[in-house]
Amino acid sequence: MNEKSQKSKFLRILAFCIFNFAFTAVAFASGGEEHGDLFKEYMWKIINFLVLVVVLFKFAKKPLQNFLQQRSETIAKTLQEAKAAREAAEKALREVEGRLKTKDAEIEAILAAAKRSGEIERNLIVEESARLKEKIVEQAKTNIAFELKQAKEIIKAEAVELAMELAEKKLKEKLTQTEQEKLLDDSLVKIGGRG
Repeated sequence: MNEKSQKSKFLRILAFCIFNFAFTAVAFASGGEEHGDLFKEYMWKIINFLVLVVVLFKFAKKPLQNFLQQRSETIAKTLQEAKAAREAAEKALREVEGRLKTKDAEIEAILAAAKRSGEIERNLIVEESARLKEKIVEQAKTNIAFELKQAKEIIKAEAVELAMELAEKKLKEKLTQTEQEKLLDDSLVKIGGRG
């Protein structure tokens, strides 16, 4: 509020109070003589009040104006600070919301990367297990082939031994005692010739 509007407002209030007191005084004065003393007494109270108002107006006007002006400046400053604080809070809120949106996007990216990594790892494990399976099958085939070869050699050796025993048995049955002795002598001659 500017100074003129404050002054006019104060003057209107003062005029209303004076009019009210004057109206009351006239109302008491019209009551007759009995009330005449009351009117004089009441009039002195009104005059005292008016003098008090004039003195207060004269001496309290500047401090009251200064107080009101300081108070309105303080209120305006507080409003500006509140507005600035609100704007800062709204800005901080927008920043936090923006960060949350980026965090959501980051989380989704991390989850997608983890999913891709898991799929790659799974594929590698499947490939490695397939390779390992092939290696185990090849090793088993090699072992089976080796065992089969050994078994064949053992069977062959047994077959040769059995064939020799059979051949010896048949030879013994076919050869006579003299033929056996002759064979033995020939063998000894051959062994002796080598020695």
